Amino acid sequence: MYSDKSQQKISKPVTLSTLKKMKAEGEKITCITSYDASFTHAMNAAGVDTILVGDSLGMVIQGQDSTLPVTIEDMCYHTAAVKRGNTNAFILADMPFMSYSKPEQALDNAAKLMQAGASMVKLEGGSWLAETIQLLSQRGIPVCAHLGLTPQSVHKLGGYKVQGKGDTAADLLLQESLDLVAAGADILLYECIPTELGKTLTETVPVPTIGIGAGHHTDGQVLVMYDMLGVNLGHTPRFVKNFLSQGRSIQEAFEAYISEVKDGTFPGPEHGFKS
Repeated sequence: MYSDKSQQKISKPVTLSTLKKMKAEGEKITCITSYDASFTHAMNAAGVDTILVGDSLGMVIQGQDSTLPVTIEDMCYHTAAVKRGNTNAFILADMPFMSYSKPEQALDNAAKLMQAGASMVKLEGGSWLAETIQLLSQRGIPVCAHLGLTPQSVHKLGGYKVQGKGDTAADLLLQESLDLVAAGADILLYECIPTELGKTLTETVPVPTIGIGAGHHTDGQVLVMYDMLGVNLGHTPRFVKNFLSQGRSIQEAFEAYISEVKDGTFPGPEHGFKS
């Protein structure tokens, strides 16, 4: 059973080198959002590879209607809490809305998140982020670039809509991905893009890709913890599966999610989008 395997996996800390090796060897990367020490400890016991301290906390913890009100102070607080509960997972931390509008500002705020306990920072945006990513990379700060549906731009996008549909949009997303990798991005996270585009991007870029609503071809998967436990408020996105069903405990839900990502069961075709 995977629970036995997970006990082996958590004996050694996951690093960026680990994640790159997993991509090279075709092993799926698992990621779940967490915002505190207790759930982080449970995720580590289940054998999760990476944990995302997401600005989604604005919606699932603070009760906001978007991620925009989240501050860098909020993110540092929750990153520090996750760090205290962590043993071996690689920790990504979101840089919140307008905390990286200028490269020097991004450097200052990224430093705060790294000092709070992050292993890597995540920024939302396309090629315009290249200068910022290059600066962070040169200063030794690993970067995950978030493309596709970027929740911090929800008002500009006109809502939570699938991105990258059609040849023109798909080509643009591919070019932006290559630009950001060239600038120094270490991981690319794609949200709400067509499954086949997720496949093309993953096969093209040399760094690990993590998807949420991006199909099963990406190198890894991430879900918001509250979504995958079925305690989300309001609309349930197409790409979400409730892993707390069937009488499972929370610990068993984490283990089931990890197992299904690893063996390719999740996400299924029903969780993806067409071009």
